Amino acid sequence: MSAGGMLQYLASSDRRICGRLAEWTPPRVLLRWMVWSTRLGDGWLWAAVGALLLLGGPAQWPRLFACGVSAALANVMVVALKGRVRRARPADRPSNCFFAGLDRNWNFDEFSFPSGHALNAFALATTLGLAVPALWPLLLLLAVSIAASRVVLGVHFLTDALAGSLLGALAGATAFVTVLR
Repeated sequence: MSAGGMLQYLASSDRRICGRLAEWTPPRVLLRWMVWSTRLGDGWLWAAVGALLLLGGPAQWPRLFACGVSAALANVMVVALKGRVRRARPADRPSNCFFAGLDRNWNFDEFSFPSGHALNAFALATTLGLAVPALWPLLLLLAVSIAASRVVLGVHFLTDALAGSLLGALAGATAFVTVLR
């Protein structure tokens, strides 16, 4: 299969998955979990983690710096890729955001690829998880929930979230290795 054929196949699969999700009414508890996950990924949680690391004293400052590097790498990737790829969000179909009572205008930007929420969540979760292995299961659950919420709520295609997750893990591991090892 050619590269163009592969991209066309992925785009078709994304549209099919989004269509199925748009027709699905998730259980109320799952929908609430997805809304909370998206909100946790809006940035304030990461700022709170940074504040806790800062308050942890000088022993925690290298971890704080590594998280800052991770977040910077993640956001450079998001801006560069979204500006280059310019993939429209799946806005031409009903969204589960409406089931949750959320406004469609809550997106930071108009582009979809990659998911900035997923990229940042995996970048910071990977950096912190490698720095504090006991937290890794909780951080992984949080990052996966944030990435999944973007698809379930209808603001991203599946490949947006998967690419954001992979790139975020790469950014987080790079920051960890560069700063803490």
